[in-house]
Amino acid sequence: MVADNGDEPDDDNNKLTLHVPETSHQISTDSWFQAGFVLTTGINSVFVLGYSGTIMVPLGWVGGVVGLLLATAISLYANMLVAKLHEFDGKRHIRYRDLAGQIYGREAYYITWALQYVNLFMINIGYLILGGSALKAFYVLFNEEHTLKLPHFIAIEGVVCILFAISTPHLSSLRIWLGCSTVLSLIYIIVACVLATKDGLNAPPRDYTIHWTSTTSRIFSTIGASANLVFAFNTGMLPEIQATVRQPAVKNMLKALYFQFSVGVVPMYAVTFIGYWAYGSSTATYLLNSATGPLWVKASANISAFLQSVIALHIFASPAYEYLDTKFGITGSALKLQNIAFRILARGSYLTISTLVSAMLPFLGDFESLTGALSTFPLTFILANHMFLMAKKNKLSSLQQSWHWLNVGFFALMSVAATVTGIRLIIVDSKEYHIFADV
Repeated sequence: MVADNGDEPDDDNNKLTLHVPETSHQISTDSWFQAGFVLTTGINSVFVLGYSGTIMVPLGWVGGVVGLLLATAISLYANMLVAKLHEFDGKRHIRYRDLAGQIYGREAYYITWALQYVNLFMINIGYLILGGSALKAFYVLFNEEHTLKLPHFIAIEGVVCILFAISTPHLSSLRIWLGCSTVLSLIYIIVACVLATKDGLNAPPRDYTIHWTSTTSRIFSTIGASANLVFAFNTGMLPEIQATVRQPAVKNMLKALYFQFSVGVVPMYAVTFIGYWAYGSSTATYLLNSATGPLWVKASANISAFLQSVIALHIFASPAYEYLDTKFGITGSALKLQNIAFRILARGSYLTISTLVSAMLPFLGDFESLTGALSTFPLTFILANHMFLMAKKNKLSSLQQSWHWLNVGFFALMSVAATVTGIRLIIVDSKEYHIFADV
């Protein structure tokens, strides 16, 4: 296979000195449209019900709107850089770590691997928290005693995710579920927008003031919200999604990205801005908790959010599943008893650990900030720009090289600042709430 971007290998920098395994999962089978739906499922997942509270409330109208627009543009640009490197040095790189290893060598392979799995693990924690929150919101509509608490619902979410992971062997097998995910997303997004619009039209003037207790709080809140901005648009697993796309892989993946960052962002923008407009600075971190309306309408939206979180979590857990399946040589029919038993053990263990962490520390906004800081900034912005710089350095002008170095430096500083912020937020909330808190 010859790369269509005309890259020439650099013997000093591009020697991958370790064995890169083939995959037990399907590759090169999906259309760009299916890949676009996978990406859109991520961007319009149940997380969108939190952006009014975790992005708009700390940034306000100007900072929130400008920040979201800028995050959209720079995220599209960074993802395009990664997509264009998919066939670097004449072969397809079906994992993020494979691409980094080909460009930098052995150490970068393992560093990228660690960063990516931290990123995906943190995203999965967020889905478990949000899915549990949605299920709890459904429960309290019909039960005034509130006997069950958030950790109980996170545990239920975890069990459902385990059952789904066992029955869905790989990313390409999500075909029909992507359609279900789209319908579920539309249900809770439309319901949230309609109820918030109704509440906003009937409510007195809202308070859009950004409330800070101190200058330090203002700085940390702004940085944390900035990390949430980049978290909203990026998967941290673009090469793994691109691996499922039919040839020409680069051209088709670019189509999928254009779909994600045009049609795909509209619902997310709508629910984020309408939610903040309706409730102002009092917007909850789970928007449906702020909305008022008919019981059955809110119930349907909460159940839809719960079910969609299960499908979305599977997408972001798939690189971990692919690694385990490939490592232990799981091949053949997904219905083979040995393969089913392996999925029960391996995926069940992974999701049990994720569920336990989620139930212990259910601070959603904090985990969004820390995920953006620890891994989204490095994977999506720092690494993307530097890899492109290294791969194309002989073809870039001095101005272009300076541009990429500027991006590397700026996002490195943002990553450090946002990491400190995310850790601080979790420490502060851990002092305010006990573990397994009902937040």
